[in-house]
Amino acid sequence: MTADVPIFPRIAVDVPGDEADVLVAELFELGATGVEERDQSTLARSRSAGRVTMLASFGSVQEAEHACAELGTRYDVQRDDVVGDAWRDAWKEGFKAFRLTDAIVVRPPWDETAAVTGRHVLTLEPGRAFGTGLHATTMLVARALERHAPQLKGARLLDVGCGTGILGLVALVHGAQAVRAIDNDPDVVDVVRENAEANGVANRVQVDTTDIGDLDGEYPVVVANIEARVLIEMASALVARVAPGGLLVLSGVLDEQRDAVERAFSSMAVERVAQQDEWIAIELRKRA
Repeated sequence: MTADVPIFPRIAVDVPGDEADVLVAELFELGATGVEERDQSTLARSRSAGRVTMLASFGSVQEAEHACAELGTRYDVQRDDVVGDAWRDAWKEGFKAFRLTDAIVVRPPWDETAAVTGRHVLTLEPGRAFGTGLHATTMLVARALERHAPQLKGARLLDVGCGTGILGLVALVHGAQAVRAIDNDPDVVDVVRENAEANGVANRVQVDTTDIGDLDGEYPVVVANIEARVLIEMASALVARVAPGGLLVLSGVLDEQRDAVERAFSSMAVERVAQQDEWIAIELRKRA
C-alpha cells in the first residue's frame, strides 16, 4: 500500500444500553476523535440485538490499539482500519430525509429531495452532536411535543442536554416563542447555532453550557433526553425549572428503568408513557 493513502483506525464496542453514555466519555478520554452510537432503532444498526454498538474513530493505530487493550477485558471489542478518504462522505448515504412526526420532515443539508406536501421541513446538520431524530428517544420526545402543540403556542421551552437542538426546532415549528438550550458538551453550542441559523430561527434560540443547577426561572415546557442515571441525579433541578401546571418530557430511558425514573420524579404526576422499541418517554405534569 502506498504511503500517501490515509488510514483511519476505528474500534467497535458492544455495550448494554445503560452503559452507553459512560462509555462515550471513556472513549474520548482514550483519544477517540469521534463516536457513533448504533442500536436497533438507528439506521445503521448495532451488531447484536439488546446491545448498543459504539463505533469510535482514532487518529492513530497506536491509540486504537490502546483503547482495545483498555476496554477488551470488559466488552466485546473489534478493531479495523478504514483505508482512503472516501469514508468522509460515505456515511452521508445513510442519512436521508425522513419523517420525524406527522407534521415534520428532517433533512440533512445535502438532501434536496425532502419537499413533502403538508409537512414542515427542518434542515439538520448531524455530525458532532447527538440528536439527528433517527434515534427512538428523540422521535418519542418530538412526537410528544407535537401532541402538546397547543401548550407550546407562545411559550418558552427548556431543552436540557440539547444535542443538535432538534427538539427545540420542533417546538418552534409548533409555535413556541423561544428555546433555551443547554448541554455539557461545548461542541454542541456551535452545532445548535448552525442548525438554528439554517432554519431561520437563530434569534429565538439561546444555547450554552450553563449547568441546570445554575439556571433561573420556570418554563411551561421542559424536555430532557438524557441517560436515565443522569435524569435521576438531576431530578430536583429539573422539577424546579418546570412552571406550576407545566409539562416535563423525559426520555433516554429504557423500559426496565421506568420505575426508578418515576420514583425520582414522584412529585409530578405521570400523564403518559410512550414506547418505541426498548425506549420510553415519560410525560409528567407539575401540580399547580
